[in-house]
Amino acid sequence: MAAVRTRGRVVRIMVLSVLGAFFLLPLVAMAEFSTRGAGGTRSLASWAAIVDDPDLVEAIVVSVQLAVASSLVVLVLLVPTMTWIRLRLPALRRLVEFLCLLPVAIPAIVLVVGMAPLYAWVNYLLGDSPLTLTFAYAVLVLPFAHRAIDAGLSAIDLKTLAEAARGLGASWGTVLLRVVVPNIRTALIGASLLSVALVLGEFTVASLLNFDTLQVRVNLLGKRDAGVSIAVSLLSLLFAFALLFLLSFIGRRRRAAVGEG
Repeated sequence: MAAVRTRGRVVRIMVLSVLGAFFLLPLVAMAEFSTRGAGGTRSLASWAAIVDDPDLVEAIVVSVQLAVASSLVVLVLLVPTMTWIRLRLPALRRLVEFLCLLPVAIPAIVLVVGMAPLYAWVNYLLGDSPLTLTFAYAVLVLPFAHRAIDAGLSAIDLKTLAEAARGLGASWGTVLLRVVVPNIRTALIGASLLSVALVLGEFTVASLLNFDTLQVRVNLLGKRDAGVSIAVSLLSLLFAFALLFLLSFIGRRRRAAVGEG
């Protein structure tokens, strides 16, 4: 039995080592390239140039704003809808799931072709601010947010909790905010972080709709200064990894708190 456990531990270490090398080696190569200086020296000029480029800083701010806004829109749209469907309209659950997963099956270029005429009216009514991309990005992140929230709702006895709260005189708004949301907090954080990671890495929609976001600016920088472009890309990846690590840390704390309770 001990030998089996030892072999299992060795296999896990080997698999994790291979996966770690697979993910870390490109990051190390990006860091090495972005710190190359003249004459084989090392320099942080590419990293310093990030804050010296006002267009790049503006694109970063816009992308962060889009990430936050898209996450909020998707959560406000999905949480009440999915909760109500599970409680009152379970027959529509598969239909809503199918509609939410459609953006995965439809290529981004096709989505842009369909959105372009709509965005002509959006720009006319709301102006040409890049923040109007929130509507397009909310569609793109629907599949990922739906899966995360659906897993959270499946993990709790939603019907019993809702009926108990209603029996105590709580309104539907109170049930949603004070019963449902606290119990699926980890799922909501997961949906938000997945949405943020997707929006920060999105290029096709923003480029074809002529908006200047982080990835569009990185693409333009790559044609002019590859070092700065790689530095920004590495920074974006590290930020996404930090978000995923934060999600796993919060999830562990949540499970530990539930176990102690």
